[in-house]
Amino acid sequence: MEYNEAIDWLFAQLPMFSRVGAAAYKPGLERSEALSRHFGDPHRRWKAIHVAGTNGKGSVSSLIAATLQSQGYKTALYTSPHLVDFRERMRVNGEMIPRDRVVDFVERWKNSGDTGDQPSFFELTMMMAFEWFADMDVDYAVIEVGMGGRLDSTNIITPLLSVITNISKDHTQFLGETLAQIAYEKAGIIKPGIPAVIGEADSETENTFRSKAAAVGAPLREAYREIDNEANFSLECGLHGDYQQKNVNTARVAIDELRRHGVLIDDESIRIGFHDVESLTGLKGRWTVLSDNPLVICDTGHNEAGLKYNLRQLAKLRSERSGAKFRFVIGFVADKDVPHILPMFPEDALYYVSQAQIPRAMKWKELLEHCRSLGLEAKGYPCVRAAFEAAKKEASPQDIIYIGGSTFIVADFFSTDKKEI
Repeated sequence: MEYNEAIDWLFAQLPMFSRVGAAAYKPGLERSEALSRHFGDPHRRWKAIHVAGTNGKGSVSSLIAATLQSQGYKTALYTSPHLVDFRERMRVNGEMIPRDRVVDFVERWKNSGDTGDQPSFFELTMMMAFEWFADMDVDYAVIEVGMGGRLDSTNIITPLLSVITNISKDHTQFLGETLAQIAYEKAGIIKPGIPAVIGEADSETENTFRSKAAAVGAPLREAYREIDNEANFSLECGLHGDYQQKNVNTARVAIDELRRHGVLIDDESIRIGFHDVESLTGLKGRWTVLSDNPLVICDTGHNEAGLKYNLRQLAKLRSERSGAKFRFVIGFVADKDVPHILPMFPEDALYYVSQAQIPRAMKWKELLEHCRSLGLEAKGYPCVRAAFEAAKKEASPQDIIYIGGSTFIVADFFSTDKKEI
């Protein structure tokens, strides 16, 4: 079996939620536990940090992993979804899993003769990562939750530390309609006696986290009550979105908690890890600046909370560029509450709407209708690259082009980015 065959088989045989949506969602830990037993429970062979949250969990996971790596530990990182290459989901010291290892895992599973409840794409991909991490004899693995927490397949691990970045409304059809309900699902990663760090909370979610921690005897640190601006700003972070300030604080407190529990991490490793996080972990698509004339920015923020931060920062940037116009290259997934989200965007902007090349994407013609119903000046394009090229052709040097609305819009842009901006 060739690598591309293995990847095609994974995508075709085992639904991937990020591509097809609800049809691929299989909550519960039974399949993950059975799968883990089949492969010898590899997650018991390394120490883990577990990270959940609505926004920022990928950034916080990467900051923690980069710091551990800078300290000299062999460090694994498991995140999702990928942008361009499937192998981005699993890395050891920043290096992606080898292609032949992917092929070997798929072949062994296909030939295993297992006829039970078939695991989801996410469950099997997770086990591929966990086994590789064990075989690589990693010291620590930073594991990002896929969705929710309580029923997420990654919740079979018993970590050294649980981290929950924040709560906002996303995937409400699975996690609940209220912030408290969503917080309950995220709080499911808090384990008996295992310390937990909460990055952000409010009146709707704070009691949920405190109650869960008290019920299982987990020491709780509320990072939002420990904001140390001097400490945060002294850490020059390689991630530049304004929203990263809270992620920096959450990661800083999480690392401090690891130190309290005996993990040797010196200040210089923290400094290097935060500064060089992108090169150390391969993280990208978080307020990535691609050009200055015009200013081209892409970001994977895709829900109300994330987009609010981005739109606020964009407004600030436009105020600093005389005569700048906004040009938004955007698209969304089909289950996104676009009638609620789209009015957040500025009326005096130009919109180049498109769609990602996944089944779950909202069709560009539908999004174009949404835009026009709000009186927004919009044009439609069948692919992201065509939308971007149109925006770039019409832009003046002082303009701002923003590429986003969906992780998969950014993914499609990067996958076709074969030439200079």
